[in-house]
Amino acid sequence: MSERRRMTMEIWPFPDAPNTMVFTTRDIVEGNAGILFVTHDQDDGAWQFRTAPKAAGGRIVSLEEVVFSDPSLSELADLPTGWRAVRDSVSSPWSREPIMFAV
Repeated sequence: MSERRRMTMEIWPFPDAPNTMVFTTRDIVEGNAGILFVTHDQDDGAWQFRTAPKAAGGRIVSLEEVVFSDPSLSELADLPTGWRAVRDSVSSPWSREPIMFAV
């Protein structure tokens, strides 16, 4: 087991496993943009890590990969399903709110 993997398992803050598949964008994966918008979907419990609500260039990666790219995401480990977290910049604090669905 790699040192990184061992450390991850010792301090992992999320109830989901580190290898859980999550949705993100190409810009985030390539390190060209920061994560400013996170959702924990009500219907399937999926996590989405984006630069904006409608960010293009979707990718699927592991939860571990996005958390290691931005350790502040650990603050959102207890984000309930059906909620989202947003911030103005990567140095700004997270703000949480329920996701409101249009009817």
